[in-house]
Amino acid sequence: MQRLKGKVAVITGGNSGIGLASACLFAKEGAQVIITARRQEVLDEAVRQIGHGAIGIKGDVASLEHHAEVAEQVMARFGALDIYMANAGVITLTPSHKVTPEEFDAQFNINTRGVFFGVQSIAPLLRDGASIILTSSLAATKVLDGHAVYAGSKAAIAAFARHWALELRARRIRVNVLSPGPVDTAIIGKLGVSEEDRPGFEQMMADMIPAGRLGMAEELAQAALYLASSDSSFVNGVELHVDGGMSLV
Repeated sequence: MQRLKGKVAVITGGNSGIGLASACLFAKEGAQVIITARRQEVLDEAVRQIGHGAIGIKGDVASLEHHAEVAEQVMARFGALDIYMANAGVITLTPSHKVTPEEFDAQFNINTRGVFFGVQSIAPLLRDGASIILTSSLAATKVLDGHAVYAGSKAAIAAFARHWALELRARRIRVNVLSPGPVDTAIIGKLGVSEEDRPGFEQMMADMIPAGRLGMAEELAQAALYLASSDSSFVNGVELHVDGGMSLV
């Protein structure tokens, strides 16, 4: 059964990790998928992997002009939208006393500003009964070393969701938050963990998770599919932790 048949979905940061896994699954489930990414070559490769007529739009979610372009292309090609997944994000792990203004701004511009103005721009195109999914993080509610700025940038997401769920209720648009725990994606390498140190790092993280392992991008995609589809038709304004139980410890 194609749970998203006939739906149009936009996924920001759909070029890798959770975003790419969600884009692939949404397309397989019948959705017309549009993804965004900052680099054209990466975007092109992701579109190839997704298949099913996926479309890529190059741009930076920190830019209001990019959101306007996404809205314009969706309007011109499809006239309306059913699913918006604000997934693009960046992370830099630095102790608070060493954080630079550039690191602070980079994370808030993408993780927070990008989500807010992305939804503001696309909301007029959402069909009644549409689904908005905001990707946050376990770090927003659990204290982790070096995560202060990243956690702050993600903590705002849940507040956005609660407000939007009420602001958009007349149109029956649902707004929910997907909060992953540690997931086995390329972002681990971006944290400065070398390939040599990666097994030890992954084991350290696994020891902190009741499930005993890191999550997989495909598992987060299944949770995103649930929030995007009619399976969650009575779920609104919630933060869904998909973290193997790590939020409990």
